[in-house]
Amino acid sequence: HVQLVESGGGSVQAGGSLKLSCAAVGYTSGRNCMGWFRQAPGNEREVVAHFDSDRVANYADSVKGRFSISQDSAKNTLYLEMNSLKPEDTGIYYCAFGGNFLIGCLGRGAYPYWGQGTQVTVS
Repeated sequence: HVQLVESGGGSVQAGGSLKLSCAAVGYTSGRNCMGWFRQAPGNEREVVAHFDSDRVANYADSVKGRFSISQDSAKNTLYLEMNSLKPEDTGIYYCAFGGNFLIGCLGRGAYPYWGQGTQVTVS
């Protein structure tokens, strides 16, 4: 049984920073995608950053240069460091593991395991 536990969300002013964490329990890493998705009110859940099957980091254009995804393999934990936050970054952030790269790492349907979501509010 795989469980993803997220932490680190909160409320910040524009220009501030937050770091999200996602600890995976019971998950064995392989050639799978893992990443962070964001869902703003009234919008679809979209990927903001992910590692592909070759562990190359990829970013949505809207967050390039501001967000950084990283992983601590020893702790089986995924991170998302968010800097220069903007009001449009507001939303619920979800981590996702186990993405099937044959389906594609950008779509939520590729990921079987999800965190509970953490709210990020930028004002």
